[in-house]
Amino acid sequence: MNLDAPGYIVVEGPIGVGKTSLARRLAETFASDVLLERAEDNPFLERYYQNPRAAALATQLSFLFQRAQQMQALRQGDLFRPTALVADFLLDKDRLFAQLTLDHDELQLYEQVYRHLTLDAPRPDLVVYLQAPVEVLLERVKKRGIAYERLIESAYLQRLTDVYAQFFHHYDQAPLLIVNAAEIDLVGNDRDYNELVDRIRRTRGGRHFFNPLPLNF
Repeated sequence: MNLDAPGYIVVEGPIGVGKTSLARRLAETFASDVLLERAEDNPFLERYYQNPRAAALATQLSFLFQRAQQMQALRQGDLFRPTALVADFLLDKDRLFAQLTLDHDELQLYEQVYRHLTLDAPRPDLVVYLQAPVEVLLERVKKRGIAYERLIESAYLQRLTDVYAQFFHHYDQAPLLIVNAAEIDLVGNDRDYNELVDRIRRTRGGRHFFNPLPLNF
């Protein structure tokens, strides 16, 4: 990965941690294209938060097909217009959510569909994994004001953060930068953001941690 022009950065983490906002800002900094998860395009998502058991499978399959289309478009773009890219999701996250939300029979069906799709995702040059406690996530979800997200419960977010932690504990498919995002503002605070950008530029391989101290006044 070039110091000034990272090839493919993925920002990941649980709901409310700030993935999309950070991905947009990094894309601007590195003059990269940006690939975003389009949760608002999933017609089942609001129904899922209202009645998780009834809408879980439809929600997961809708996300899966959306991401398959995004990966196909990304691959076609690589053939004709190689460019730097920042994304706010790993393809692997879809299976994490499926394992969290689906019952046994639904998960078996989901896995069958997954295996029959062409999901040849490029390997990131760097994954930035944002972490924050559940109470911080809940506050940020509340602040962004999406109506159906108000139905998200702390127990669900705790299970989700645990699943992410377990996944990234074993993750070795790309260099990994684990960021404690609980007490810093990577979008509104230039000091915090510039420190992270400097760390991204210096990260080459392996597993690294970014745990800056909040600025006290």
